[in-house]
Parts: sequence; C-alpha cells; structure tokens
Amino acid sequence: MPDLKIGMIGLDTSHVVAFAKCFNKPDHAEHIPGAKIALAFPGGSPDFDLSINRVQGFMKQLTEDFGVKLADSPEAVAQQVDLLFIMSVDGRIHREQFARTVKFRRPTFIDKPFTTSLADAEQIFRLAGEHNVPVMSCSSLRYAHTLIESLEHENDGPIVGCDVFGPMAIVETQPGLFWYGIHSVEMTNRIMGRGAIQVRATTNAEVDLITVAFKDGRIASIRGMRKGHNKFGATLHREKGFTFIDAGGGKKSYYASMLEAIMRTLPHGKSDIDPQDTLEIIRIIEAANKSRNTQQPVRISQ
Repeated sequence: MPDLKIGMIGLDTSHVVAFAKCFNKPDHAEHIPGAKIALAFPGGSPDFDLSINRVQGFMKQLTEDFGVKLADSPEAVAQQVDLLFIMSVDGRIHREQFARTVKFRRPTFIDKPFTTSLADAEQIFRLAGEHNVPVMSCSSLRYAHTLIESLEHENDGPIVGCDVFGPMAIVETQPGLFWYGIHSVEMTNRIMGRGAIQVRATTNAEVDLITVAFKDGRIASIRGMRKGHNKFGATLHREKGFTFIDAGGGKKSYYASMLEAIMRTLPHGKSDIDPQDTLEIIRIIEAANKSRNTQQPVRISQ
C-alpha cells in the first residue's frame, strides 16, 4: 500500500517539524510508517507575533529538509491529500480553517488549542457531523508514555484525585490557559475523566493554582508556573497509594505516541478521543479563565 498523504495547514509551530521527523524520515528513531507529509499551506496570523514571525523558518525546514510541497490555500491542500492536519498555532482561526476544508471530507487532526471558545468548538463538531468527517484534537501531553503506563497499573485501586503541574505562559491572543495551560488540563482530563462541575483559580504574576471539582466528589489541582522549572508532571492519587509521573520521561516521546494514536484511528474514520472530552476541556479552560479574573469559583454547565 502506498503511504497516505498528509496535508498541513499552518506552519507556525515547532510541532510541524517534530511531526515531519516522525513521518518523513525512515531512519528516525521514532519513525511512523504508513504516511508522509506531502503538502502544506504556510498560513500565519499577522496579529500574533509567535505565529507570523515563525512561519518562514518552519516553512524552509519542511520544504528543504523533508521534501514537503507548498500550496496557496487550505482548500488546495485538502483537495490533494488523504489526511488533514490543521496545525496553526492560533486557536482563534481553527473554526474558519476547518469550515473551508470540511467539504473535502478528509479525516482531520486539529492541534491544540482546538479552539479558544466553546462556541467555536461546538461549531466544528457540528460541521464534522454534517459532513461525516472524523475530527481529533488534543495536546500531546495526554499521551506521555509515563502517564499511560501509570494509568494502566491499577493495583492500588481507582484514582481518587491528582495534582498536575506544568509551565503556563500567558499570551494575549490565546486567553489564559488556552496557550500553555491547556497541556495540564489535557493531562487532568486523561487522568480523571469527565464530570467537572466547578473550577477555582488563584493567580499572581508567577503562578496559577487551579482546582477542578468533579460531580463524584473528587478534586484535581493544576499548578501553572511562570517561574521555576519548565517541566510537566503529575501525582496520581489512588485508594491505596500514589504515583509520581515525570511526563518527559519514558521510552517514547509524547509526540510519537500521539501520532501513533492518530494513525490507528483517523484513517479508519474515528477519533482516539471522544469529542465530549475535548468539549469538557474547553469548558474547564473557559471557567478557569473567568475565575482568574474574578477570583471566585465558577460552575461548569453540563
């Protein structure tokens, strides 16, 4: 079978290079067979420096080092590929990009943040349903090898809570947790599952401490740091013990684990992640952002 052709929309994130190493370099230690990135639309958001100022560099790498061809529109990419990866680092534009490509009915991965509002997230899933297009979105941190291994070992009983931590830089165009805090929220969702009902954030210039209460009485904490180390991790609390997780450890990078999950599901017409998980993550972030501003607990509507 020939390799599936992947098309990318948005070359303004380091993720495009990380993904290209896995797909387009057969001698790479974490090579993923069966697909290659073939075509891309560079994109870039003019009002977002971390987007527009990085497009040229990543575009040059993809074309020169990985043999990726360029197209002049998202539609031109979608028309010529088997799978679509919307990679634009600016979550504000994902809804518009998906609306332009959904008619081609390509299974689509949308890089984090899926959107920067619940309304946009619901609209994407509505369009996907109307056109019968499988859509998957997530942070790669939910596929950290050490996290997956810890969740599979249940000898100490069910999970009763967790404490997650990670860097949480703030940028103006991606409100609050949508920029980097989303990684820790994704890990929390992977650990705890759905059912969040209330969020409270305590914040200052250096750190956010966010508590997420669940309808079954469990509570998760998220420490988002702007001072100190730049690592992701978590402590899982079970009925009979606890496990500390260094998300950067393990035998495999979380990028490779996520790409494997994408390839075992999207080409077959399904997502590895339930859309309801993706929507709950957006609800938690919106509630946390509101609580950051008010310093009051915020209920989450189900």
